Amino acid sequence: MAIAAALVIVPLGVLFFVSGLVINFIQAVCFLLIRPLSKKTYRRINREVAGLLWLELVWLIDWWAGVKIELYTDSETFKLMGKEHALVICNHKSDIDWLVGWVLAERSGCLGSSLAVMKKSSKFLPVIGWSMWFSEYLFLERSWAKDESTLKSGLQGLRDFPRPFWLALFVEGTRFTQAKLLAAQEYASSAGLPVPRNVLIPRTKGFVTAVSHLRSFAPAIYDVTVAIPKTSPAPTMLRLFKGQSSVVHVHLKRHLMKDLPETDEAVAQWCKDAFVAKDKLLDKHIAEDSFGEQLQDTARPVKSLLVVCSWAILLILGTLKVIQRYSLLSSRKGAALSAIALAVVTILMQILIQFSQSERSTPAKVAPSKSRNGVEPSSRN
Repeated sequence: MAIAAALVIVPLGVLFFVSGLVINFIQAVCFLLIRPLSKKTYRRINREVAGLLWLELVWLIDWWAGVKIELYTDSETFKLMGKEHALVICNHKSDIDWLVGWVLAERSGCLGSSLAVMKKSSKFLPVIGWSMWFSEYLFLERSWAKDESTLKSGLQGLRDFPRPFWLALFVEGTRFTQAKLLAAQEYASSAGLPVPRNVLIPRTKGFVTAVSHLRSFAPAIYDVTVAIPKTSPAPTMLRLFKGQSSVVHVHLKRHLMKDLPETDEAVAQWCKDAFVAKDKLLDKHIAEDSFGEQLQDTARPVKSLLVVCSWAILLILGTLKVIQRYSLLSSRKGAALSAIALAVVTILMQILIQFSQSERSTPAKVAPSKSRNGVEPSSRN
């Protein structure tokens, strides 16, 4: 079984990391040569270049694994998706919530301008993390003395972003597990708060900071709720690479930023109330295995398939030329170098898979309000 999985995962890893390194190189050149002259032009170019990398992962969901993502939202919100700046808050339900977000961003036409607040270590992840850094994701160290200026300047820097962006903020601060839910329930009981059943207690400081800096130019908050139907296995990176399908239900509710309260305390309470409502919504989903009748058509486009096929053809032709020119497989040295390259790709794929696993994410603190800075780095933390 492990050998069969490796025979599938390694070629995909070679394709992803080789093409990703090419994209990283293009991003680096643009960063060094174009950004000093025109930040706006750099952002436009990087949006398209980064999108080529993200499309490979979208292909992994859409065409390789065949994961079905069902979006529940009203028709007016559906039409506005991708046409406006938005702060996205979401429960952190599965290992691939970030990928689900990319799929919806791709459907909405803003994949290359999707951003997130993340922990600093994420930017050192080969290929993906490097591309996120070039794309101006916000990386935090979980030390408010260091992160306050980073977060505020990063948010303010989005004011002149040339295309509609989504900024994801996972305000629970970590991915959902039963152990973390138990800790959250114990804290809520001791603090006299509503006891959650399906979500963790949000850490609101980062949300308040984001709202205070974005409300003047980002018109909306997308309140996203992710759920896995009872009949579907939870999606993971390993399942994706193996080509194993799942179903993911996504509920999206649009709130106008101008309708939020003015004071920081009231904004924080709004966030807490939103997660209480999210908890009840998930109760309903558990009972009905659905978010309702407002299911939108998000059929998979062929763009990601064309991108992956193009990279695959280029990689195969390039590999054959290199093998022919340097006789890699006809000498011990060449065979050894090829084996080392495949081993490196295998290790990198293992790192990516393990980095995405909920069980390896940072345990939730019993008292969210007592965290070091209250900021919620998103995705894979």
